[in-house]
Amino acid sequence: MSICLEICADSIDSALAAGRGGAHRIELCSSLLEGGLTPSAGLIKTVRHRTSLAIFVMIRPRGGDFLYSDAEFEAMREDIHTAKSLGAEGIVLGLLTEEGSIDVARTGELVELARPLETTFHRAFDLTADLDRALEDVIATGARRILTSGGAQTAPEGVEPIRRLAQAARGRIIVMAGSGIRSSSLGQVLATTGVHEVHASAKSPVASRMRYHKNVAMGSGQSEEYTRQVANEEEIRALVRILRERGSTS
Repeated sequence: MSICLEICADSIDSALAAGRGGAHRIELCSSLLEGGLTPSAGLIKTVRHRTSLAIFVMIRPRGGDFLYSDAEFEAMREDIHTAKSLGAEGIVLGLLTEEGSIDVARTGELVELARPLETTFHRAFDLTADLDRALEDVIATGARRILTSGGAQTAPEGVEPIRRLAQAARGRIIVMAGSGIRSSSLGQVLATTGVHEVHASAKSPVASRMRYHKNVAMGSGQSEEYTRQVANEEEIRALVRILRERGSTS
């Protein structure tokens, strides 16, 4: 059975590297430093014109938690309309309640609005109080898949919970492992969890081509104007090779 590789991209360069490297799908967002936010219409449109890969658009109006106001929920609805109009194949979102459970009603409303696009419930899932209950709640929303690190910081650290979730899903929803997966850890994740979809950013630092540098930060202390993180084509190729080898023996 073939195994799907989704690459998280927050730039045109990363999206194109995903295509050249052999990935199967792109999760398109902005601002990975904040865990991924909704990309601009211009970014979606440009990537759509430059790659034939499936594009799943992040629907997240801000950083921080996943408890959204009515105005933020309205913005999410509008962003879904935009993603659909620009040729996306799917959306990625996550909404929680004050108590740390899945916001089933609101999530279900957005899943229905997005149809016929697929919906992935992202790693907001990992911030819930009870992963087993959260699994059933996401299934109830009609979402197609869950992206999870098993409640751990990274998927390699959460392989046992991911395995249990995949088994508990019983084919009712796709469980996709993601967060911190590199070619050096992918084999362990696949062997332990049994998942058939994985998510990675495969990013590496890239230095600016600017010759003039000035020591002024445009954002927080994390901001680096003369270095950025871009998906590494060779790392993506390495991930794809492992997936092909694993798929041919499964």
